[in-house]
Amino acid sequence: MDLERVLEFEFVRATENAAIEAIHWLGRGQKERADAAACRAIYGVFDILDICGKVVIGEGIKDKAPGIFVGEKLGTWKEGSPRFEIALDPIDGTSNLAKGLPNSIAVIAAAQVPEGMAGVMKEIPSFYSHKLCFGPAVLAALEKVGHPCMLDWPIARVVDFVGEALGKRREDVVVCTMDRPRHGEIIQAVRDIGAALRMVTDGDIAAAVAPCLPDSGVDLYVGMGGSPEGILAAAALKCMGGDMQMRMWFHDEEHRAEVASVADPADMTRVFRSNDLVVGESALFCATGISDSPLVPGVNITSRYVETHSILMRARSGTIRRIHAQHHLDRKVVPLRDISWDGI
Repeated sequence: MDLERVLEFEFVRATENAAIEAIHWLGRGQKERADAAACRAIYGVFDILDICGKVVIGEGIKDKAPGIFVGEKLGTWKEGSPRFEIALDPIDGTSNLAKGLPNSIAVIAAAQVPEGMAGVMKEIPSFYSHKLCFGPAVLAALEKVGHPCMLDWPIARVVDFVGEALGKRREDVVVCTMDRPRHGEIIQAVRDIGAALRMVTDGDIAAAVAPCLPDSGVDLYVGMGGSPEGILAAAALKCMGGDMQMRMWFHDEEHRAEVASVADPADMTRVFRSNDLVVGESALFCATGISDSPLVPGVNITSRYVETHSILMRARSGTIRRIHAQHHLDRKVVPLRDISWDGI
């Protein structure tokens, strides 16, 4: 039996419930409370799920927000249950959610750990990584020329390569990045060459996956964003036939030294691809929209039901499902775990 196939809908149930709980905090300016609500819902689903799940990529590390942290166990851990490594962000785009802006999602990635393997997901010790994400056509073009590192190319060369792979003029290539001061040179370079630019204020997982979606209007994602979010994006890109190039990026020399003290020296400058970050055949990715994003629409609440939109995919089959669900308020039960947090 393909246990991954059986269990995949339980993972998306967790992101659905997280989105349903988090939507009540849309625009209320309290991102920590929204995060806590989403965490309770995710815990609630896994508390009754027969897996041995270990969190290898958690959220809440950078800003000390409430979160589900690295090393935590999820699932019942009954003897004989399948082992999974799990990467998650109960809300990617918490600032957007708190401000009532688009581009917030609940997201989980997972990979089944085969017998005899210690693990399958790579943990990147730096806060941030330089990421470049692209779809299947660009990957195919890169493979033909030996998959060179594009992270060191000038933006003009990257855009021209992507344009040629997609059959687009430079002016029609759409580059997405986060609106951050550290991306000033990237933003100016894209504008200088005349390519199209799309910026997001927060939530770079959806933006990183967008180049694999034909209707997203994005051809390339580039920028320095969270390393944990990079692992989540890698799982999605692996499922969708796209890829990424990712290398640790350091905002100051103190952080570089801190990472160097614990990291493999070869990893300090290594360029990781999706298959390096999520090893093997297994990969699941699911996300449910909280507020509208390029990946999925957000939650809609009516007087009788809550409407959610999710995307669910797995690498083994290459299947990508879009799930539009109506949760009736008089019947829906969202299992929740009580968690302790000083802000509640």
